Amino acid sequence: MKPTLIAAAEVDRLETWQKYQSHMCGGCNSTCCTLPTEVKIKDLIRMGVVDEFEVGEPPKNIAKRLQKDGIIQRFNQKSGIFTLAQMSNDDCLYLDRKSRMCTIYDKRPDTCRNHPRIGPRPGYCAYIPKPAARR
Repeated sequence: MKPTLIAAAEVDRLETWQKYQSHMCGGCNSTCCTLPTEVKIKDLIRMGVVDEFEVGEPPKNIAKRLQKDGIIQRFNQKSGIFTLAQMSNDDCLYLDRKSRMCTIYDKRPDTCRNHPRIGPRPGYCAYIPKPAARR
């Protein structure tokens, strides 16, 4: 079977995204992990950055602490949605720079668990192939 070549998408141009196929993840450079990640309080509890006893506190107080700790970038008080912090290169805080794998995969937020079924272009992926191995 002849392999098909898939062009790299441009993250900011949704029309360049590829129709998602399960085999893409193994050869991708974790492009989805460079998109802003919205999380809810239950995700933060699963991730271990918020204790269950804190749920009774006002969310804006939790957000203030998490911003100070560098875990979230912002909090939308109206929707109750937090946005995880990103590194200077736009990588998710929890993405290993060398392996390009999630360091909290088993505890990852629902947004990540449901990608690409949800997101800016459901059913599509901002696929960028991993760089070829140097010889």
